[in-house]
Amino acid sequence: QVPLVESGGGLVQAGGSLRLSCAASGLTFNTYTVGWFRQAPGKEREFVAAITWHGGSTYYADSVKGRFTISRDNAKNTVYLQMNSLKPEDTAVYYCGTRPRGSIYVDTYDYWGQGTQVTVSS
Repeated sequence: QVPLVESGGGLVQAGGSLRLSCAASGLTFNTYTVGWFRQAPGKEREFVAAITWHGGSTYYADSVKGRFTISRDNAKNTVYLQMNSLKPEDTAVYYCGTRPRGSIYVDTYDYWGQGTQVTVSS
């Protein structure tokens, strides 16, 4: 059973918005940092955003800063990624992960979801 489930991906025009959700299944991650990563075809998975367990600290890649917002609702065991002003270069499969083993900017997390596709058309 995949411990994390992403949803909310889809096809959107440039300038549009999407909200991704990452729900924990069989795993309580309200004490862990949660990160969003993305992987475009032919590219390595890259860091997008992360949020600490209490939500007090958030971190963003420079490429999404000011456009994306990460948040969490621990009561619902869910983390969100609000994506505004989307660009074609945001097209990728988006993954959420939790319980990082080291740096939150590196995809060495213990638990992952299966990913959700985001496609931004120009």
